[in-house]
Amino acid sequence: MNTTGFPDPRVVGIAVSGKNLRGYIPSELGTLIYLRRLNLHNNNFYGSIPDQLFNATSLHSLFLYGNNLSGSLPPLICNLPMLQNLDLSNNSLSGSLPDNLKNCKQLQRLILAQNKFSGDLAVTVSFDLRNNNLSGEIPETGSFANQGPTAFLNNPLLCGFPLQKPCTNSNFSLSGTQSSGPNNLSETQKKGIGPGLILLISAADAAGLAFLGLIIAYIYWKKKDSSNGCSCTGKRKFGESDRRKLRSCACINGFQNEDSENEDHEKGERSAKGEGELVAIDKGFSIELDELLRASAYVLGKSGLGIVYKVVLGNGVAVAVRRLGEGGSDQQRCREFAAEVQAIGKVKHPNVVKLRAYYWAPDEKLLISDFISNGNLTNAMKGRNGQPSTNLSWSTRLKIAKGSARGLAYLHECSPRKFVHGNVKPSNILLDHEFHPYISDFGLNKLITITGSDPSSSGGFIGGLPYKSIQTERTNNYQAPEARVIGGRPTQKWDVYSFGVVLLELLTGKSPELSPTTSTSMEIPDLVRWVRKGFEEENPLSDMVDPMLLQEVHAKKEVLAVFHVALACTEADPEIRPRMKTVSENLERIGT
Repeated sequence: MNTTGFPDPRVVGIAVSGKNLRGYIPSELGTLIYLRRLNLHNNNFYGSIPDQLFNATSLHSLFLYGNNLSGSLPPLICNLPMLQNLDLSNNSLSGSLPDNLKNCKQLQRLILAQNKFSGDLAVTVSFDLRNNNLSGEIPETGSFANQGPTAFLNNPLLCGFPLQKPCTNSNFSLSGTQSSGPNNLSETQKKGIGPGLILLISAADAAGLAFLGLIIAYIYWKKKDSSNGCSCTGKRKFGESDRRKLRSCACINGFQNEDSENEDHEKGERSAKGEGELVAIDKGFSIELDELLRASAYVLGKSGLGIVYKVVLGNGVAVAVRRLGEGGSDQQRCREFAAEVQAIGKVKHPNVVKLRAYYWAPDEKLLISDFISNGNLTNAMKGRNGQPSTNLSWSTRLKIAKGSARGLAYLHECSPRKFVHGNVKPSNILLDHEFHPYISDFGLNKLITITGSDPSSSGGFIGGLPYKSIQTERTNNYQAPEARVIGGRPTQKWDVYSFGVVLLELLTGKSPELSPTTSTSMEIPDLVRWVRKGFEEENPLSDMVDPMLLQEVHAKKEVLAVFHVALACTEADPEIRPRMKTVSENLERIGT
């Protein structure tokens, strides 16, 4: 690559991908102290990565994948304090990763697939280690514990979770272990068990472990049900162990109310026998069924998950009541429902809607939660009932983004079941009059599955308002691509993707849509495609941002930073997406 007439050192981005360029990567690139993005992927560069490159301390993203680079990764990588994205995949790099990689505090995305790396990794990054020569047992600590099996594919000597390949005593740990290929095996290993038998044993071991795990889980939950008295009150003593768990989860600024409740077996027996019972989960919440029936009720919204009413109690307090419908009258379902509601009721965080009580009867299931007074984010962005939308300032949008991220991170990391929301979208982000956000509607799919309810069935008694059959929502345009595959199991990375789409809507003012195709499986929302294309083509930020924000010139750097967070969240590969805790921490740094 000829560096004659090298560009002005004030250049902030270089993108020359797929140009069939040959030669060494110029060391002069390190003199570009304002360079933020360097994209040299899919060329024919060879040799090692020059140490001088890491003098460009403003680098945010470095993409060198798809070349013929060799040698090791220079330890000077941590001289780049702003580096968040590093993609070195599809090269011939080798050796151990630098020990100081864990000190790269800003690094969020590290892709090393199709190389020959070995050794340990920092514990705070999302990574891709496919097609290397790594060996040994995969640690179940740090970021390793959050990775799926695809992050480790085609490393034949790796074993342990999340791979379905148990480790034996002869395996060494991945951490600190140099890679070894098949040619390095001892003669004993070469003459040992054949590959077919190894696969058979591995499959049998994996199946046996899975079966054993099911037995242990069954015994655990049976004991848990017994400790709850098997009544359907949904109440149990809030013990010291629960308090310890909550204190250990204070990492996302949650708050904990310590509820101490007495068992009420009489109520539980009536519920189990089919007599409806209204059960308060929170000690500070008191309501009688007759009072709920007499209260004035207003329809707030309808969806495929039921109808929601605003109910004003006799003391003037407003609550939200969701009707789940009929079905699920047997005792076992009642117990499962009570256990699940109990777990949901323990979620106490200032950015999550609080569940206060529930009602169970053969012909009716209700959830009573706090009423949030200012609608939802969809209403604020698009308007409602013919009213204009709210002109949300940048500071308000950033507040909503930060609070929503804190709430989701708490659900993922600190809630009793480490909940997956599964349906993150603006209409499930409620707002109060100061625009503090509240995550709502988590856990609903599980409750409806337990009860076997039909939320669209006729009937209902709240305020005398009949429940009308409604249409199920169309394919959720906020869903992750893998969430559109029928039969897929919800994961936390689904929520991360959906939250990223919400961020893009906050930034651009545009709603996500799916292009009409024969199949929506693995489809990417048009909004995500449009923003990514804009960044790849280095379009002006003013072309992508909501016009309402253009006057807030002071916010340009903050807006750009949130765009980068959103793009990381909406990576097509779930293994590359950050955890919600990381997303929340990155947003908290913006504007502070």
